[in-house]
Amino acid sequence: MAGPLWPRGRRGSTDEALIRSVYEEHGAALLGYATRLTGDRAVAEDVVQETLIRAWRHSEVLVNGKGSVRGWLLTVARNIVTDRYRAKAARPQEVSGTPVTVPVEGDHADSVVDAMTVLGALDRLSPEHRSVLTELYYRERSVAETADSLGIPEGTVKSRSHYALKALREAFKEDGNRQRRNQPAGLREVVA
Repeated sequence: MAGPLWPRGRRGSTDEALIRSVYEEHGAALLGYATRLTGDRAVAEDVVQETLIRAWRHSEVLVNGKGSVRGWLLTVARNIVTDRYRAKAARPQEVSGTPVTVPVEGDHADSVVDAMTVLGALDRLSPEHRSVLTELYYRERSVAETADSLGIPEGTVKSRSHYALKALREAFKEDGNRQRRNQPAGLREVVA
């Protein structure tokens, strides 16, 4: 838009209406421009909001009849994006920990113990229950695929998986109770 949005004498309580009108006329173009500059819709929406706030603070620019309102808005949006980019580049990159602290490497012992616990519990299941769980969870098959693979009805797959998971929970509970009983008395109190 080349000319002013409002006639010169019409200001005061119309600032809000002016900004609303600016947004209705230029908001989509402004958002598209900001999205292209930032590559992120959420950041672009923030840029548009900041642009409109600056337009509200400097509403005299919108009504003075000099230049294009859209051109002014796009320039303000570009400047906001540039300022954000420079501010982000000027800040040092955040680093976790201190330079003297060596990062702790993950210990795979817990995953080994978990795997052994699961395998031990699976060994206690009946072959029918174990085969259903293997198809469903290890091979990531659906109920229908598991039924086809094992040659049993889908309802049987569902009931076997239900009872197999229930048996696994009981096995894990028994293992936890057994470990607590075998611990020294002081440690048992801490774990409980």
